[in-house]
Amino acid sequence: MKLYKALIRPVAVYGSECWDLTENIKQKLLVFERKILRRIFGPTQKANGEWRLKTNEELQKAINNENTVRYIKYRRLSWLGHVERMTKERVAKTIYKWKPYAARPKGRPRVRWEDDMRNDLRKMGVANLKQRTQERKKWKEIIEQAKTHKEL
Repeated sequence: MKLYKALIRPVAVYGSECWDLTENIKQKLLVFERKILRRIFGPTQKANGEWRLKTNEELQKAINNENTVRYIKYRRLSWLGHVERMTKERVAKTIYKWKPYAARPKGRPRVRWEDDMRNDLRKMGVANLKQRTQERKKWKEIIEQAKTHKEL
């Protein structure tokens, strides 16, 4: 597990702080993670001597519900707090606050990163984003909850 957390997961989620997590991407990440974990933990021997693969629930218990999707959401919340605390002259903050001049295309709007983040915070019951991000210790507690939060 140490090798998985130190080598495999960081490579798989590199740059994920700025991803829009669609359901398709979430499912692909979870399938990849379960495949790797089944290789790490190996099969389980039943009482009658037969071998079987571990179930998804057994794998979740083995990693304490800290799956890849929750890890990405944890990292995105951490990045959000960092950007919110930046001064307005910083490039990342300027891009984060920038509003395009052109009209959006017809049809259903695509989910933006900020909308996805606000949705995650709403599921966790966090309000007053600007105030919460300025208090580093409290913000750290909030993002630590995201690692194992049931709704995320």
